Amino acid sequence: MIIKILGSGCPSCLLLEEMVKQAIEELDLKDVQIEHVYDIDKIISYGVMATPALVIDEKVKSAGRIPSIVEIKKLLTQ
Repeated sequence: MIIKILGSGCPSCLLLEEMVKQAIEELDLKDVQIEHVYDIDKIISYGVMATPALVIDEKVKSAGRIPSIVEIKKLLTQ
């Protein structure tokens, strides 16, 4: 599983990254890669107009908000 956090590095983007790491740990997921994408052109290529955004296996799952830990866990296990 490849997870990408799209965002400029703002506090919300960093918080989302920490919450994703926490959800992965709580779910005891293995073989997960986390990448933070800062490049605005790459972010736009996903069709994202608001950050932070969460991309799981190249599919945008959330944009412009920080999902709850419960929601992140659901997204990771779908």
